Amino acid sequence: MKLLVRNLARTTSEHEIRVLFSAHGDVGECTLVLDQETGQSKGFAFVEMPNDSEAKAAISALNLETIANNKIRVKVANS
Repeated sequence: MKLLVRNLARTTSEHEIRVLFSAHGDVGECTLVLDQETGQSKGFAFVEMPNDSEAKAAISALNLETIANNKIRVKVANS
């Protein structure tokens, strides 16, 4: 299941996102979206979790959690 993670702090790294979601199950892929010109985070990422029940558990646990002073939003990504 592909998840969209929004409202990330610009300082949050791809590794930190992977660690955050790994606590809830297997993470297949994690992609932090970067601005092509500056190389800085755009504040959102995609996380691919192969197990749907683990992905749903991650959504329940992490949606609206405060990470690096930002309240993140996690939902199923529209494919």
